Amino acid sequence: MENNEFRVLIKHCFLMKKDTMQTKAWLDKCYGISSPSYSTVKKWHADFKRGNTSTDDAPRPGRPNSAVTEENVRKIHRIVLNDRKVKVSEIADTIQISTERVRNILHEYLDMKKLCARWVPRMLTIDQKQKRMDESEYGLAYFQRNPSEFLRRFVTMDETWIHYYTPESNRQSAEWLQFGESRPKRPKTQRTAGKVMASIFWDAHGIIMIDYLEKGKTITGEYYATLLDRLDNAIKNKRPHLKKKKVLFHHDNAPAHSSLKAAVKLDSLGYELLPHPPYSPDLAPSDYYLFPNLKRWLQGKRFYTNDEVISETESYFAEFEKSYYSKGIQMLADRWKTCIALQGDYTEE
Repeated sequence: MENNEFRVLIKHCFLMKKDTMQTKAWLDKCYGISSPSYSTVKKWHADFKRGNTSTDDAPRPGRPNSAVTEENVRKIHRIVLNDRKVKVSEIADTIQISTERVRNILHEYLDMKKLCARWVPRMLTIDQKQKRMDESEYGLAYFQRNPSEFLRRFVTMDETWIHYYTPESNRQSAEWLQFGESRPKRPKTQRTAGKVMASIFWDAHGIIMIDYLEKGKTITGEYYATLLDRLDNAIKNKRPHLKKKKVLFHHDNAPAHSSLKAAVKLDSLGYELLPHPPYSPDLAPSDYYLFPNLKRWLQGKRFYTNDEVISETESYFAEFEKSYYSKGIQMLADRWKTCIALQGDYTEE
């Protein structure tokens, strides 16, 4: 029972001329260990004797919250709408109320909070948002027709730089300390210039092929076409279930990927190309799933040769079960849905 309900019962006993001991005994008999303590019964009997017959909670001490008025709420709302970056102290000076009351109005009455802007690849135009919506709807419809078949046929790829050394993030450098211990220190370091370009081809079953670009070379349309030939051989060896199926291939719109030589090669291999909207890393499984996890794992590790980088990368991917890769591909359907719901805007991370 609630406290005020027990107070009603105590008041009833008081009006029935029961003393504190009789009231406590009766409450214990009816409500057992949940009944109020004797000191509580005694307190309320004393209040009733003084003429205070209310069983409600007494008002809390302190001055009334007179600053929270409809007028002040409207004023603060108008100020924030005119300047989304305005400071709480500036609002308080303008309205002539405390910063505490301003925060209370912003959070409790206007349901507003201040967040930092997040980085996006590009400020999308209306046409680009529509393109993202159209191709998300196409991909989602394709997936929903037969999800299991989609996952069997879908192959995706992308390139990423793997540096010889990437500093730990602030979260990774955190340590548990006892009270009074000084905060751990670490020198400010930058990523090394030494790096390897990795082109990773994968699907819901795992890694199909990784190409590590030789130093001094760039990925051109011709080079990418040779990678597609190598991919086709790897698929025939590692994915026998695709021998009689058309590969559903996905990559982004990098110049080498969208070149004429790459298009001719994909056509000659008989691959079906799943469209990908420009400026959309949030809709590319490598960018939103595979690469971020890899980069976090590599942070703090130091390499001195390409062979060390390659060995560590291969070991990293070899440890995962099939379910890890399948999860990353299946997330694409949810991201298509979110993109459509946001009218083509970027999905939140």
